[in-house]
Amino acid sequence: MNENAGKFKSGNFPNPDDLFGKYLDKGNIYKNREVLLHTYKPNDLLHRRDEIESIAAILAPAIHNETPSNILIYGKTGTGKTTSVAYVGTALVSTCQKMGKTCNVIYINCQIIDTQYRVLGFIAGELEKLGSKASDKFRSGIPKTGWATDQLYTELKNMIDTIGGVNVIVLDEIDKLVKKSGDETLYSLTRFNSDLKNAKISIIGISNDLRFTEFLDPRVLSSLSEEEKVFNPYNALQLRDILKQRADIAFVDGALEDEVIPLCAALAAQEHGDARRALDLLRESGDLANREKADKVTERHVKNAQQKIETDTLSDCVSSLPTQSKAVLFSMLLLNSNKQAFTTGEVAQTYREVANVLDLDVLTHRRITDLINELQMLGIINSRVISRGRYGRTKEMSFGPGTDRIEKTLHDDKKFYDERLSLIDVTRFKNMYR
Repeated sequence: MNENAGKFKSGNFPNPDDLFGKYLDKGNIYKNREVLLHTYKPNDLLHRRDEIESIAAILAPAIHNETPSNILIYGKTGTGKTTSVAYVGTALVSTCQKMGKTCNVIYINCQIIDTQYRVLGFIAGELEKLGSKASDKFRSGIPKTGWATDQLYTELKNMIDTIGGVNVIVLDEIDKLVKKSGDETLYSLTRFNSDLKNAKISIIGISNDLRFTEFLDPRVLSSLSEEEKVFNPYNALQLRDILKQRADIAFVDGALEDEVIPLCAALAAQEHGDARRALDLLRESGDLANREKADKVTERHVKNAQQKIETDTLSDCVSSLPTQSKAVLFSMLLLNSNKQAFTTGEVAQTYREVANVLDLDVLTHRRITDLINELQMLGIINSRVISRGRYGRTKEMSFGPGTDRIEKTLHDDKKFYDERLSLIDVTRFKNMYR
């Protein structure tokens, strides 16, 4: 007999039949909540007309079966980069089909597909689907693993030539691919055109990090960045327009108090003009009101939603960090238990002990500094440069609100946390670099 069977009858657990009963009534606020999700693609992208037309102009040679220039697109999260590229790509494929031309747009999320073999294999898989539709004789036979990279490249080149036409490869979060696997993947993609006879390749790289090109070999950078576009953050007025566009579809009439959209837009504008943040804030506000069975979303719901999102975002950000970044961050937490502020030298010294406990390769002081700067950019830590008189200037760091949440996230990370870390004593580092 199932040992848990009696628990459901004892009152320790809610009756399964009643668990979702209170949610059967969707409430009277939403008409279409899906519109507030990042995955929703509006028919009209507000305040990105110039960027869309600029990308379209670069890709226009594809409609004449000519090779478009490669593009690097920069901008902070939530500035419409991916959505704009997807919008242009859909229009390009549609136009080429009407003209009887072959054009394929292949989207790759480099946060997930982050090695050379995976990228080339993914392209092959997508082209196989397209090739199968065009000809029953087309088959790739490329395995997910096991081939040498040169063999995979040759087979993929043959596939592309078999299909022909213009193939646009979109590498979203291209910086993640470069930082993990180097620039060999980009080198392979940029040399395709010199080896192809019946087809063309164009690459669009999308990145939140304007500095990732520092990791690229000059020969790769020169061929990849033929055109560069920067998406500036939205301002509060632009975010207000975007939220109004979505809210008109998502909510029933009169469901939002007048100050809700302006407040969501203003708060998101403070967070670097992030449209995703603004949509998350509006959706979470609506969800809180809906759970209360409220008739309207109010300013109170927005403020509560902001607090919840900040807590969740911080945990997600910390849990997704690479292991070395987590080691640096944990070193800071150890120092923070002794004092409110600490220096780069103290972090580096503590990190070396953390790395030894975790059997990590010990990074150079310069690389540690780079990781510290990345943590600062993510908003996980705060820093300021202070003068030490004749000893020069140094960076002093500290944690803001949410330190307990950061510590809990790292302690709960079974792949990172080792009990031996609790034995590290950092008191001897105090004032070592002062």
